[in-house]
Amino acid sequence: MLTIHTADLLITGDPRWSPMREGAILVQGREIASVGPYEELAAAHPSARVRRWPGLIAPGLLNPYGPELLEQAYHPDPREAGELGTEPIMDAAALAALDMTDARWGASARRGVQRMLAHGTVAVAGDLWRPSVADAVHRAGLTSEERFEDPPGPPGLDPLAGCRSLAEAILMPILPHEGVCADFAVFDVPDEDALVERGAGTCVATVVEGRLLYRRR
Repeated sequence: MLTIHTADLLITGDPRWSPMREGAILVQGREIASVGPYEELAAAHPSARVRRWPGLIAPGLLNPYGPELLEQAYHPDPREAGELGTEPIMDAAALAALDMTDARWGASARRGVQRMLAHGTVAVAGDLWRPSVADAVHRAGLTSEERFEDPPGPPGLDPLAGCRSLAEAILMPILPHEGVCADFAVFDVPDEDALVERGAGTCVATVVEGRLLYRRR
């Protein structure tokens, strides 16, 4: 099935392409089939399903803190909120008191991945050694990228934290080349400056390999 994703602004992440007003992405299966003005894509593919989003579409983000957020932090179950709160627990002593079995690490990682998707993340960087954690990342559709040096801290769910530029945070540009996966996110902000200022918590949708894996309710 063909799907057109469109928003007020499309940022491809490729310096050769200027931000495109009323831009759109044509997705075929797992891949990007075409990129261009919405009116042109809609006219050329009248039977395509259309998803119209608020704000802007940008490339999916890479969170550099894969091990720190998924293997060195516990994401409480909502049922534990009264006892443990809702934020990731990273303190070593607090983690030791939780009796973290491999199964519990896997469940925590699944919740952590969902929180990452809610920040436009489509990949994490860093080696994942716990099988249950690596499996949670793989099953969610995220990729695990190699990391050549430790990123500056502190670890966080927002890949744009610290006013990192969008160019620094994206996994790869949105390009209509054969074999390029349809990985991108939608943020409810008017432009790139607002996105960097307000952060990736403004995400309203995350698409990984053509699948809508997160949508803000």
